[in-house]
Amino acid sequence: MDRVDVTQLTPLLFLERSAQVFPDKVAISYGERTSTYADMADETQAAAAGLAALGVEAGDRVAYLLPNVPEMLVGHFAVPLLGAMLVAINTRLSPEEIRYILQHSGSKVLVVDTVLLEPLVDVLGDCPELRMIVQVPDAAPPLALPMPSMSYGELLQNGAGGWREWRVDDELRPISINYTSGTTGRPKGVQYSHRGAHLNALAELVHARVDPESVYLWTLPMFHCNGWCFTWAVAAVGARHVCLRAVDFDEIWRLIETEGVTHFNGAPPVLAGVAYHEKAQRLPEGFTITTAAAPPNPTTLARLEELGAHIVHVYGLTETYGPYTVCEWQPDWRSLESAERALVLKRQGVAYLGADPIRVVDEDMNDVPKDGETLGEVVMRGNNVMIGYYNDPEATDKAFRGGWFHSGDLAVWHPDGYIELRDRSKDIIISGGENISTIEVEQAILSHPAVLEAAVVAVPDDEWGERPKAFVVLRPDMEATEEDIIAHVRDRLAHYKAPDEVEFVAELPKTSTGKIQKFVLREKEWAGRDRRIN
Repeated sequence: MDRVDVTQLTPLLFLERSAQVFPDKVAISYGERTSTYADMADETQAAAAGLAALGVEAGDRVAYLLPNVPEMLVGHFAVPLLGAMLVAINTRLSPEEIRYILQHSGSKVLVVDTVLLEPLVDVLGDCPELRMIVQVPDAAPPLALPMPSMSYGELLQNGAGGWREWRVDDELRPISINYTSGTTGRPKGVQYSHRGAHLNALAELVHARVDPESVYLWTLPMFHCNGWCFTWAVAAVGARHVCLRAVDFDEIWRLIETEGVTHFNGAPPVLAGVAYHEKAQRLPEGFTITTAAAPPNPTTLARLEELGAHIVHVYGLTETYGPYTVCEWQPDWRSLESAERALVLKRQGVAYLGADPIRVVDEDMNDVPKDGETLGEVVMRGNNVMIGYYNDPEATDKAFRGGWFHSGDLAVWHPDGYIELRDRSKDIIISGGENISTIEVEQAILSHPAVLEAAVVAVPDDEWGERPKAFVVLRPDMEATEEDIIAHVRDRLAHYKAPDEVEFVAELPKTSTGKIQKFVLREKEWAGRDRRIN
């Protein structure tokens, strides 16, 4: 007998509801293109039926290699509607990296932007499970391929009239696979569940203050943790998606003005690009920016506050559906000076709604003191944590040891329960037996008025084993010397923590989501060494 008191949770229910409640409301804007929620639901059903006609079944994998275009949004509903798993691939990966993901996931179909397709032609033949290439000609015409191919329009036409219930029989069924960056080896496929995606999407709505009148601009890649679940969350309340093919700060400011944008998400470099753009102006009341990745520059946070933005600082990993914690706003923070408030806002905070409380633990899994000083590893569990790594039980067991997901991130725990990241465990610098947090040093450098971005890594030192070196990007039209930066850090931190060397660069190496790739900087500095000291 079916239970009447339980609904299997899935984000599919969000689109079903909005199509019924807001059928004529604009769901997606993209240039001259608009789709209502009724249109979006119809396209989702047609895309799902078209994929089914290609042989996609429950449990299969379907890869999407698309920028932030409407077809990518639809895919977040169409693939799970079949009970299949969406594999959203980073658009900045190399052909070899994409080949690995297609092979490892065993994806049956690849839905791909034609601009991104051409470099892949030579590797797609090495993916035996791949049955069909579906081309999305958003910015370039379709290509002639030596393998089965169709246009996205043909996919929809083949699925016209098909209809499936917006329901799942098991909320713990995987909904998507998101591959990690693979900076320390082969990328791992992180599996999300329908239940986790549903609950995390609802939490995003609360923490980012999204409502039916909100207009969400897609600056965050949808392939990154399924857009932190905002692909599903925005649809849940019938808000409007504004698609953006590539981050362009001129275009961002134009869309804020012309489309009435109220929300966007991004890493600190995106925030800096918006905050210091020549077109920067007072933002509409209630404008909300959610940021994650590296701890944001307090100066940038203060600047955005001056423009009228409400900043939501979150923290998480691919393994936690994106955000797991939020620096939850406290009413008494309003009385703080802007600079002091920015320092508080850069903390990673407390667990999301729906997640178990965050912990900071020592090597024996004991909680570290909440003294704001003792370093420990951040561990998580609950609805915000992945099912496990796809086809990698060994890595899953290692990540879940002790019944908690181990982040590899090091933090302190403040007396108020808020955590504050200090480093990745591999980024701690051990100099003459002293531990130096690279994030702590970076924050000190970022407080210099001439600094836009900074990254600190360990470099070899014959006397101390290793020492900190800083790579710094200066603000346009501002100057600083190596001596200025070092003295600035020494005024704020113990002298041994200050970098011995500062290299000024035009830009820092980053992932597609704006995370600074410290390993690129480290590898250059340690080239030719047999081993790292630590």
